[in-house]
Amino acid sequence: MNSTPFDPLHTPEAPGWTPSLDVALEAARETLAEQQAANIYDDRAMLGAAVRLEIALRHLLDAYDAEAGR
Repeated sequence: MNSTPFDPLHTPEAPGWTPSLDVALEAARETLAEQQAANIYDDRAMLGAAVRLEIALRHLLDAYDAEAGR
């Protein structure tokens, strides 16, 4: 078990911009298309792809929740 202190990737309390669902869907599709070419043997490329996809997913879920009135 690792006891090294760290900062979390995401802080839920942080305010952010919420795109419309249409914008979030298009951005998620574009991000997925861009990141599918990342070199699986390059740890920096994989980290970058993971971060970009995580951001796109968060925007997509925020937009979905906003449209659904949650």
